[in-house]
Amino acid sequence: MLYVLPYGQMSLWGELISAPNAFFKIYFNFYCTECLGYAETPPLPPLGARIAHPRSQSLCSASPLPRKGLGMAGAVGSEGRGGGFNFSIQTLSAFTSYDKNQKIKAEKRIGPHNIDILSIIFGTLLGDGHAEKRVNGTRISFYQEGSHKAYLLWLHSLISNLGYCNSTEPKLQKRLGVNNQIRYVVRFKTWTYSSFNWIYDNFYINNVKIVPSILDQFLTPLALAIWIMDDGSKVDGGLKLCTNSFSFADCNFLVKLLHENFNLKASVQSTGAKNKEQYHIYIWKETMPLLREIVGPYVHSSMKYKIL
Repeated sequence: MLYVLPYGQMSLWGELISAPNAFFKIYFNFYCTECLGYAETPPLPPLGARIAHPRSQSLCSASPLPRKGLGMAGAVGSEGRGGGFNFSIQTLSAFTSYDKNQKIKAEKRIGPHNIDILSIIFGTLLGDGHAEKRVNGTRISFYQEGSHKAYLLWLHSLISNLGYCNSTEPKLQKRLGVNNQIRYVVRFKTWTYSSFNWIYDNFYINNVKIVPSILDQFLTPLALAIWIMDDGSKVDGGLKLCTNSFSFADCNFLVKLLHENFNLKASVQSTGAKNKEQYHIYIWKETMPLLREIVGPYVHSSMKYKIL
């Protein structure tokens, strides 16, 4: 059986090893009298759990047909009934019995992905992160200067716990900067996923990063918080978002989305760079209390100064 993911992605209900946060197993035996004989609809199982027999609460270990329920971003608790069983689709925040460091081929990491990881990815791609298209898929690279190590390690822990990257903690690395100045940076990358290709295709044209037209669906409070922690700075009581690499049209689109998604007031300003058309976005001082309310719960303690 096939289901269609957003933007033309295809995936399977089957035995392919999927991305974490994509599937949890519901063991239902179409030949088990206890599974079939329960007339009432049992309560929905906890997220990430296997469903137990409604009567005995024991798992149906004899089931010849393990059926996989799927979690999709935005799908919440929809139910269908038929043949005496309960079927549910839920957004997942965890994936049980998954080895985060297990080597899995990129083409078998098929998604879908829940809204948390998508928010993180979209937020960092608006900021310092970048997507890398590879032979079999796409991976996301996260990067910060050494002075922001605490934030980057927190972000790594978050993504690692979601199962999207190696759990080994990133280390500070030396880099030679302008005028041979030694810089310290910290970085890490996700695993490569074929189901990340649509993200790359929406964010890049001829390897140049753009603001995707679908951003309104993924610019959540978490995504906005990641964007601010990556590229925001406090200026004159307001907040500046460094959007130097985006076009004037892209910056205006971002201002429009800030207003439509969050009712935030912002404007596009020239950076004043010589011989270059570069712009940043300024979130007005008068709208900062609302911004703090929206992103405050998601901002790491080391980055709180940006919104205070």
